[in-house]
Amino acid sequence: MSWHVWLAFFGASWVISLSPGAGAIASMSSGLAYGLRRGYWNIFGLQLGLLLQIGIVAAGVGAILASSTVAFSLIKWFGVAYLVYLGIRQWRSAPTEVETDEATASSSGPMMMLRGFLVNASNPKAVVFMLAVLPQFLDPSAPLLPQYLIIAATMCAVDVIVMTGYTGLAARVLTLMRSPKQQRTTNRVFAGLFFGAAGFLSSIGRAAA
Repeated sequence: MSWHVWLAFFGASWVISLSPGAGAIASMSSGLAYGLRRGYWNIFGLQLGLLLQIGIVAAGVGAILASSTVAFSLIKWFGVAYLVYLGIRQWRSAPTEVETDEATASSSGPMMMLRGFLVNASNPKAVVFMLAVLPQFLDPSAPLLPQYLIIAATMCAVDVIVMTGYTGLAARVLTLMRSPKQQRTTNRVFAGLFFGAAGFLSSIGRAAA
């Protein structure tokens, strides 16, 4: 991959990561609930899901999702159900003490990582999107594996930075939300965002991909 191609992909990666989506909502939600330091578990989980998406495209499975109504629908509706579950969980989340040590947060790191992974892994639209975008930056006459490794490293590095920003912003909001009423309102706003993301995903058809 030449430098000018990589720079173009680097710029595209920022646009992709900064675009509001379920990953950004999950990052802000975890930052709001657990702070920045523990929020990295969610961020790492999101990157595992991102790597899975890139791997699916590299393996050619993305073409199956793009052409198979059944495969696309199964993954899509799993993603919708999971986002709804996250929304309900956020809505029912009880207010917490702002001064509580992040290390004593009730949700374990591995569980937060799993939730982050599932948010990205259950989005077939992202796989189809990558199937349409990534080949534009590949040189078919050169070995593909090194190019995909560069793409994966670039996308994950950019996404970690962006999701850290989203998480840190929400963690900063946490220090300002001291009353139970404020925290309940914020939790319900994020729950509404999860429900909105689920509704958007449910409206997507394979043909639109």
